[in-house]
Amino acid sequence: MAGLELKYAVPSAEEDFLGAGEASTSVKKKLRQIGYNPEAVRKVAIAMYEGEINMAIHAGGGEAEVEILPQSVTIKLIDHGPGIADVEKAMQEGWSTAPEEVRSLGFGAGMGLPNMKKYTDTMDIETEVGKGTTITMVVNAQ
Repeated sequence: MAGLELKYAVPSAEEDFLGAGEASTSVKKKLRQIGYNPEAVRKVAIAMYEGEINMAIHAGGGEAEVEILPQSVTIKLIDHGPGIADVEKAMQEGWSTAPEEVRSLGFGAGMGLPNMKKYTDTMDIETEVGKGTTITMVVNAQ
């Protein structure tokens, strides 16, 4: 299998909160169609969904770029939101800056970034306050 590159727009919570998650669903379907390792598919779907929800809630949406190779899936999530002021704190389970209206919907529990790290083999966060965040995650096929 040659590499496959996919790109998606991730909406903001104000635009279409329910639309956040459509990209991860699409990638999951594509991986299943090509017969990708089911455990890797599960990890990609969870990590990418968490990232989409974070972008919708905290950054006004963004873009998701996915590269599927036989050995791995690379997910790059790019936003132009406020950036993450304290990455170390943001990586702590339960810490959240989500607004109350998002929490009332059952989101914003502070598990997004920790789950993204938990379900990927590597995760890199590049962020600048006032400019945005790029998160690159890799899930190995095996």
